[in-house]
Amino acid sequence: MIMAERLKHPANRREFLAKVLRGGALGLLAAGVTAGALKRQRLLREGACVNRGVCRGCEVFEGCGLPAALSAKEVLGGR
Repeated sequence: MIMAERLKHPANRREFLAKVLRGGALGLLAAGVTAGALKRQRLLREGACVNRGVCRGCEVFEGCGLPAALSAKEVLGGR
């Protein structure tokens, strides 16, 4: 009887495993995004460059007080 039930619904285990793996992958992706955002916030609080010294196009350029950004603002403002 039990064997007959297993043969009727063989995809249940497969579907369950697929859902578990999909959920795990989604969880890892969310954890990675969260870790990246937290690291960026920590770097901004510490006054570290978040864009590896490339000021042009940086999203925090206007409010940045690092020496490279101040120099770039001076050059761009002088034109």
